[in-house]
Amino acid sequence: MRPYQMERFWGFGAILMWVLLIALIALIVWVIVTLIRGRRGPVAAPSPSAKSSALAILEERYAKGEIDRDDYLQRKSDLQGR
Repeated sequence: MRPYQMERFWGFGAILMWVLLIALIALIVWVIVTLIRGRRGPVAAPSPSAKSSALAILEERYAKGEIDRDDYLQRKSDLQGR
């Protein structure tokens, strides 16, 4: 190989090395982020707004006739913690 051809070869090799290094770092970051997001902590109690939206859904289902009165009252007391 002639000297000027070697320079071109090593130039391409250096670029390829940097591209692979950046891809490896991106892969490691992606794996870490995925693992962190995948963890689930203890389940917190629903917030008051979540309870009120659940109650609104329950009332809507009762109004549409999807559930009967006894079902409605039982589920409502369950949501209110009685």
